[in-house]
Amino acid sequence: MEENFNRMLPPLPERMRPQSLDDYVGQRHLIGEGCVLRNMLSTGNLRSFILWGPPGVGKTTLARIVAKSLRREFYTLSAVSAGVKEVREVIEKSRSNSLFSAGQSPILFIDEIHRFSKSQQDALLGAVEDGTVVLIGATTENPSFEVITPLLSRCQVFVLKSLDKEDLKTLLRKATTTDEVLRNRQIEIREDDAILRYSGGDARKLLNILEMVIGTFNAGETAVIDNRTVTACLQENVAIYDKDGEMHYDIISAFIKSVRGSDPNAAVYYLARMLNGGEDPLFIARRLCILAAEDIGLANPNALLLADSCFRIVHSIGMPEARIPLSETTIYLASSPKSNSAYLAINNAIERAKQTSMEPVPLYLRNAPTKLMEELGYADGYKYAHDYPGHWADLEFLPSAIAGEVFYEPADNRKEAEALSRLSSLWPKYYKKKEI
Repeated sequence: MEENFNRMLPPLPERMRPQSLDDYVGQRHLIGEGCVLRNMLSTGNLRSFILWGPPGVGKTTLARIVAKSLRREFYTLSAVSAGVKEVREVIEKSRSNSLFSAGQSPILFIDEIHRFSKSQQDALLGAVEDGTVVLIGATTENPSFEVITPLLSRCQVFVLKSLDKEDLKTLLRKATTTDEVLRNRQIEIREDDAILRYSGGDARKLLNILEMVIGTFNAGETAVIDNRTVTACLQENVAIYDKDGEMHYDIISAFIKSVRGSDPNAAVYYLARMLNGGEDPLFIARRLCILAAEDIGLANPNALLLADSCFRIVHSIGMPEARIPLSETTIYLASSPKSNSAYLAINNAIERAKQTSMEPVPLYLRNAPTKLMEELGYADGYKYAHDYPGHWADLEFLPSAIAGEVFYEPADNRKEAEALSRLSSLWPKYYKKKEI
């Protein structure tokens, strides 16, 4: 009888769904003390927003907590199944809602809002603009690509991050000690490396894996969670923890590293694995854009142009034809010369900029649009590069506290040899000659 009761219960991720911000795990940058979403709830000053983040990080849960905390009517639509008709019906219900009359606009939550067509998004504009509804959208896709500009301008965008290792460990501990089923089981977590790695920062996946592994043990015995048990269980039940039948994060990691490692055969193989598993082709195309900028960069700037074209083509034609430009771009990037100099340069510069954010810009680099600014020395001493031989003037452009620091180091490949040669002649104290 007890076993039948347990089987009738919702899955563990649903049982563990938090009901308040205090129970919510992760996204401290949004819900921590003094942070934007917590302040929004404490003041009741709710505005439309879009939650953008990977699967299983709590987008839907956060929307429900907002509605429950503010005691707002909560309507939900799925962009997969709803059309303009359903949108208009919800808007009409909202206008007739008594709380709306009292200034408490209902919340309309749209899951996978990136799948809404332009006409469906257009249907929302008036109601969001006049406050008939407070829109909360959830998306795994970049809103700047998938949400129309007029709607995006009426919403704040909050970025949710994959759960880190400590968040996942917290979820494991809560699940095994507070869940109505698992707290009555003998559970011993000896190793957590595998279960954390396979979850890929996804809370739903983590809890599904945990429930599945525990289910392989009899009710009376101790359920031992270790790396071997988790791996063996997942190899037999891949589809249970990954809806596409693929180890999503492992495959995309292998794909990226194959392109970076200049192996077009392995790269196109892992591309095929992802496509066979039902991976979103736009996700792959975006990764190719990142690869082109990060790993190929200045060694072959045309790679980024091709990757950008690939993204647009995939967006236009969809599958199955999209597999062809994806294959072409993958092979081109894998076969291309590599340089991560731009990637390293911006990372180093960002870190240094954080440390020196209060350093003043040299006066001679500032504009002097007013007489007072001229009198204060703004623009005094600036050398216009085109007035000098080779269109170069010997001038320090960095703040004085970090003068002479080098962030861009050209990579050792022929494409950047010319840049290095020029830099070495212009700035011999910073750049040493290299044989390329």
